[in-house]
Amino acid sequence: MLSAFISAFRTPDLRKKILFTLMIIGLYRLGAQMPSPGVDYAAVQTCLNLNEQTDEGGVFGLLNLFTGGALLQLSVFALGVMPYITSSIIMQLLTVVIPRLEQLRKEGQPGQVKITQYTRYLTLGLALLQASGYIALARSGILFQAECPDPILPDLSATDANVPYWMTIVVVVAVMVAGTAIIMWFGEQITERGVGNGMSLLIFASIAAQMPGQFWSLRKSEGWFMFSVIIGLCIAIMVAVIFIEQSQRRIPVQYAKKMVGRRMYGGTSTYIPLKVNQAGVVPVIFGSSLLYIPTLFRQLNQNSDSSWVSFIDRYLLNQGSWVYITLYAFLIIFFTYFYVSITFKVDDVAENMKKAGGFIPGVRPGKPTATYLQRVLSRLTFPGSLYLAAIAILPNLAIIAFGNQQLFAQFAFGGTSVLIMVGVGLESVKQIESQLMQRHYEGFLR
Repeated sequence: MLSAFISAFRTPDLRKKILFTLMIIGLYRLGAQMPSPGVDYAAVQTCLNLNEQTDEGGVFGLLNLFTGGALLQLSVFALGVMPYITSSIIMQLLTVVIPRLEQLRKEGQPGQVKITQYTRYLTLGLALLQASGYIALARSGILFQAECPDPILPDLSATDANVPYWMTIVVVVAVMVAGTAIIMWFGEQITERGVGNGMSLLIFASIAAQMPGQFWSLRKSEGWFMFSVIIGLCIAIMVAVIFIEQSQRRIPVQYAKKMVGRRMYGGTSTYIPLKVNQAGVVPVIFGSSLLYIPTLFRQLNQNSDSSWVSFIDRYLLNQGSWVYITLYAFLIIFFTYFYVSITFKVDDVAENMKKAGGFIPGVRPGKPTATYLQRVLSRLTFPGSLYLAAIAILPNLAIIAFGNQQLFAQFAFGGTSVLIMVGVGLESVKQIESQLMQRHYEGFLR
């Protein structure tokens, strides 16, 4: 990996791309630290300091992780890349049920441009809804899971009659939506002119920016021994994630020979790579989002003492509860099968192979090929779903093993963090190595 980066910096074209990517990431991190106009930054810090552990749990902890801490600070880039990711997932789901979108997907590049345009519009709409919701949750203290002594959005009309209170809220929401549009542009610029996938690298930068502070606070609070244990566990998880992420089942494909004029075409052999983790980290995001619904219900009914509220407090809000862990793992396994089924169309793959004259040795083209691919994919999805569930619930199992929920509260998404960082790092290195190989061949031919 290091040799690939050294060789890339020695190549002028790749060096420009890497420096451009680093510049965009630097601007992204700068915007993540800039408070939105109208937000009392001192009041926000006071709310965060009231309960330093709870802001890392639940779905808000996951969203705050993906934004590099910008969400709970209500900065310019508070929404991060989540509106774009959510809209992309929604468009993938709508492509299955809306024939018009399915037709656009099959049109190739022109249709993909149109779908990308729809994704951008949907991103801005979701950003408007999310910004309004986060501002409402911040004003009530639910976002910080603490009673804030000072208002997050001070009423300036008390000192300036020309500035009504609703205008302050409109300005903050507009700034957050504009920040989402800028982040979307940043990601597209990295994908087009930089190295790697833009949105994935921005998430990578957000997670990496928080990890040093988390580890340092852990060392100060628990000492060197527990710090060393956590580092060892992270390294072991990283090795396991790299091993699984690189694992794949290669389905051999043979293309028949055919004569075109006097030339012989075809007769080549290739393969279809089916990864063990075909769904990525999306099932973990879906599962954790659904698990936050009981938390939100409990926060909206704080003064109630019904049996449902007691059940939620005992089992669904306790990350060390076996009910919570079992439900979390089940949701991840379910969404893994669901997401793989809508993203990998075995019928389309079999039909495209048949049109191109390709076939799997020992399997007839057409419907038998689709059946064979579905059977192989199902057998791969099962261990892949178990792998995702195991990575996601590792911090919860650590809470049971060590009996210290506060110790692992800030690493509640540690497994997910490693999964994202390793996946993005591997893909970026592969892209750099492929471009280096391409330039190596050009030099050889010259």
